[in-house]
Amino acid sequence: MASVWDDLSLLLDSPDSLTVPSSARGTVKEKPGFNPSEDVAALRKAIEGLGTNEKSLIDILTQRSNAQRQLICKAYHQATGRTLADDLKGDTRGDFEDILLGLIMTPAQFDCREFMRAIKGAGTTDSTLIEIFSSRSNFQIKALSDAYLAETGRSLLHDLKSEVSGDYGKALLILAEGKRDESTTVDAAKAKADAKVLYEAGEKRWGTDESKFTDILCHRSVPQLRQTLVEYKNLTGKTLQQSIESEMSGNLENILVAIVKCVKSVPAYMAERLNQSMKGLGTTESILTRIMVSRSEIDLLDIRAEYKKLYGCSLYSAIASDVAGDFGQCLKRLCGGDD
Repeated sequence: MASVWDDLSLLLDSPDSLTVPSSARGTVKEKPGFNPSEDVAALRKAIEGLGTNEKSLIDILTQRSNAQRQLICKAYHQATGRTLADDLKGDTRGDFEDILLGLIMTPAQFDCREFMRAIKGAGTTDSTLIEIFSSRSNFQIKALSDAYLAETGRSLLHDLKSEVSGDYGKALLILAEGKRDESTTVDAAKAKADAKVLYEAGEKRWGTDESKFTDILCHRSVPQLRQTLVEYKNLTGKTLQQSIESEMSGNLENILVAIVKCVKSVPAYMAERLNQSMKGLGTTESILTRIMVSRSEIDLLDIRAEYKKLYGCSLYSAIASDVAGDFGQCLKRLCGGDD
């Protein structure tokens, strides 16, 4: 079955949100005429009155940029002597509380919270670790590591090492260093050579040399890897993703496929994750929250477009039919519109 991931025709010209972060494709923008003390007064009224005015909380916290929300938190603390986070915790519950608290963190603090949840307790949530480290730029990974150090006093790499192992662990640790090559020039000869190395390490031999895959996919720049994907298909007649899926299994397969998908299109990868979180019985609210909050000022417009292309319905309508209540309202406001 052909999938969106097999089509490489537009690959070399499409924008790359891994190395060129911009806020132009976000759904959440700065509010013009922003006044933090007005917002603080409205938030206090919503929280301190009898019963909480959820609509007011949603209107303010989903319709300000993250930078503006940081100013609101500061002004709130100055006005009340309490933190907005503590007051929200006392006043809201469940997934609704979770998304509001996510919105008032900086992007790095939010990634840090999600990372800490993924490694906490018995068993590690590998799918979360894979999603975060495959889709973030070096700058975002560095910011996450700094936030982790500030929060725990420990190095993120050190703590991650004790959570993961094997070839999968090696790949994840390389990504978590945040040192992917960021050059934009493409060396066509090197792409051809890398494609050949990958073919010889996988399809061509009995047993797979995983280290070659990890080394190339975790270190090369995105434009370079895109060229390599094209060369690989020219050389073997298969996409690299198809080869990885037939040669590998478990978390190593999952992380390498995620890297290849993010190299092609982070928005399409995120659209797929969102769809998986809503399909079947039960919704994985934590995935919805993480993607909608973390991408709302980066590329959520592109994620919406990819969602429509992949699934034939708008992301907005999928959320509306899957998630109700205040949490659902928050998600719809972040989504920004129906396509």
